[in-house]
Amino acid sequence: MKLYDFPGPPSPRRVRIFLAEKGVELETISINIREGAQFAKDFKSINPHCTIPVLELDDGSHISSIDAINRYLEEKFPEPPLFGRTIEERAHINDWCHYINVNGFMAVAEALRNSAPRLAGRALTGPRNVEQIPELAERGRQRVLYFFEDLDNQLNGQDFVVGTSYSVADIGAMVVVDFATGMAKVEMPDGLDNLKRWHAAVSARPSAGA
Repeated sequence: MKLYDFPGPPSPRRVRIFLAEKGVELETISINIREGAQFAKDFKSINPHCTIPVLELDDGSHISSIDAINRYLEEKFPEPPLFGRTIEERAHINDWCHYINVNGFMAVAEALRNSAPRLAGRALTGPRNVEQIPELAERGRQRVLYFFEDLDNQLNGQDFVVGTSYSVADIGAMVVVDFATGMAKVEMPDGLDNLKRWHAAVSARPSAGA
């Protein structure tokens, strides 16, 4: 297998952390998206959506969504389990992964991609140019604050997003918080003590630096 990757952006980081928690190392191929390498003809033949990460399987095929990549890796390297050990755990983790993607990750992307000058004309990822809408940037920032509140409530009285063990939900949520506070400049409000406690703990794990 090979991982098409680039340090910095949040999406490939979610896969790198997942791999680090599994103790798995893969051959990586750097795609410098800051220089537009994702639009090169050779890479578009691998992923016409022009996004990273991309996992190349042993049979030469490719998968390019974070959820699909991590689920494949979970099947191939089942220990330690990051999608839960029981049917109930998997259901709750999957439920929260959906919420994190839709109301966390996409909210930050909405705020950032509709406001950053360097992303003018690139409000959406992919091969097509889409103009920014400033109103969506403001809506995205508000959505991020709602996400922070919801995550703080979920973490009340527990160490992890779902259940009693670290999971892919913690990976996704941590990367969203870092994406928001770093690239999008949306800070965690005062008073969200559960969120801040959890974030400090998961950020201290060795995998967080992957």
